Amino acid sequence: MDSKPAFQDLYSEDFAQCYGCGRLNEHGLHIRSRWDGEETVCEFQPRPYDTAITGFVYGGLIASLIDCHGTGSAAGAALRERGGTMGVSPMPRFVTGSLHVDYLRPTPLGPILEIRGRIKEIKGRKVVVTSTLSAEGVVCARGEVVAIEIPEDFGVRAHG
Repeated sequence: MDSKPAFQDLYSEDFAQCYGCGRLNEHGLHIRSRWDGEETVCEFQPRPYDTAITGFVYGGLIASLIDCHGTGSAAGAALRERGGTMGVSPMPRFVTGSLHVDYLRPTPLGPILEIRGRIKEIKGRKVVVTSTLSAEGVVCARGEVVAIEIPEDFGVRAHG
């Protein structure tokens, strides 16, 4: 995997606790997404206990991977759209407004999963990302995330 920092590695500490992608959540999944040309890519190795039926990945994990890859991709796309620079400009943070997942076939437990995203739309604080989740080159799930940028005053309103 690329040695460049992932979008999620650049979230501010206030927004780095997510179970799926927060670098500061010691029990989390630590999902990491990066640019690969015009697509975003994430690789994830399911653990033996990430199972639904023996030998297959739990659907909730698949949804989490598509979700956090989508919001991370939205952050990277917004930064790129604004002319920002990875690792220099502040990384915007997005939350899920909507998540849709189609499970196309059972996802085998064992191989590394690859999640690939494409930016479908950027409009104001909203970014729509479509993704595929594959195991050994076979697409097992497809999803779409509508990601909404967190307002700068979010912490003030939540705690004020």
